Amino acid sequence: MTKHASIKTKLPGPRAGELLKRRHRIVPDAVSCGLPTFAEKAEGAKITDVDGNTFIDFAGAIGTINVGHCHPTVKQALHDQVDQYIHTGFNVMMYEPYVELAEKLADLAPGDYDKKVLLQNSGAEAVENAVKIARKYTGRKSIVTFENAFHGRTLMTMSMTSKVKPYKFGFGPFAPEVYKAPFPYPYRKPEGMSDEEYCDYSIEEFEKFFLTEVAPEMVAAVVIEPVQGEGGFIVPDPKFLQAVKTLCEEHGILFVADEIQTGFGRTGKYFAIDHYDVVPDLITVSKSLGAGTPISGVIGRSEVMDASGPGELGGTYSGNPLGCRAAIAAIDVIENERLNERAGKIGEIIKERFGRLSADLDCIGEVRGLGAMIAIEIVEDKEIKTPDKALTQKIIAEAQRNGLLVLGAGLYGNVIRFLMPLVITDEELEEGLDLLENAMKNCYAPQFV
Repeated sequence: MTKHASIKTKLPGPRAGELLKRRHRIVPDAVSCGLPTFAEKAEGAKITDVDGNTFIDFAGAIGTINVGHCHPTVKQALHDQVDQYIHTGFNVMMYEPYVELAEKLADLAPGDYDKKVLLQNSGAEAVENAVKIARKYTGRKSIVTFENAFHGRTLMTMSMTSKVKPYKFGFGPFAPEVYKAPFPYPYRKPEGMSDEEYCDYSIEEFEKFFLTEVAPEMVAAVVIEPVQGEGGFIVPDPKFLQAVKTLCEEHGILFVADEIQTGFGRTGKYFAIDHYDVVPDLITVSKSLGAGTPISGVIGRSEVMDASGPGELGGTYSGNPLGCRAAIAAIDVIENERLNERAGKIGEIIKERFGRLSADLDCIGEVRGLGAMIAIEIVEDKEIKTPDKALTQKIIAEAQRNGLLVLGAGLYGNVIRFLMPLVITDEELEEGLDLLENAMKNCYAPQFV
């Protein structure tokens, strides 16, 4: 079998070391970097750095590369667009790619109602605009999000995000009228409670939230990740999301699905919300929509989207032509290469591998996820489930030293998440899983190696 990962130098290597010095002189240290090297070339599911070291990519630029690095279809679309025009500003001179992408997104999104689509640049912008749209349509001000949620780094989306460090610490005061409801965390449910009982309990807690925190008639929107991303790939029971949607309908609250990390094949469907038999009023999208280019959007009911007046939504680069063309191409790739099906297969392979390994390694508390959006929660032992952030960081560092690019997540920093490109080959996938398994054994139980 061909070896895909290849580490030829210490990290950082000579060229990367020089670039790292320049980086620290000119770029704030607050801009984090998980691996002390610099990319020179990326293709498919592999990245080669400036010193010739090649990594198998299980991070996917934090979930933006579902169709792989530099997919030929995406590259060709970008080259074609650059030859025509780069940007005119849609609010100055309109262009067809914006309209074409909006049509595609409306067709793909759940719901048989008429839809309209607003395009933006980043995931945080999409969420901010969903809030604006919801407030304008309902005439209400309050926004409800959830514990463990992540929605962005702008003032509004920071306010909506749950984790304090590193995202919010020292950056307040935050935007008012944002309330955080409890979110079910099945792995950490009370001892002795069944999954069904815990789901019912979580629904009761959400209903009580409207008695203790904010009156429902004040709420414009409930914004929820169908699978929590930065929170640790936490998958709620479908019954919970259905109950949230029912309560929203009863009180005239808009249900907003934040699909920025979950969308476009990651969970085995175009939208993770499709797994739950729930139809949102608004959906926010970004990340893998653009195959690495900055593009985002809000998809919603026409009457909701049209509540805002001319000039009230938009932005200088919003829905830029390059991002639109890349997104159109990425959607074609997902469909033509059946990446939704591929995501399901990838997820099965990961769950089987680490589910089996968990019998030998007490540090593997849970392997969970939906489609290829899989996570491993690392604990001190299975009984007490104490989060082990230090061990998680050691495992990630060890894997990276040997050629696997992988990320952590979770409120406690003790989750390893999988966001590999869905075009990854079986050989690359198995080699990457070998690297991670060996890292776990080296760091937790050296006797296995």
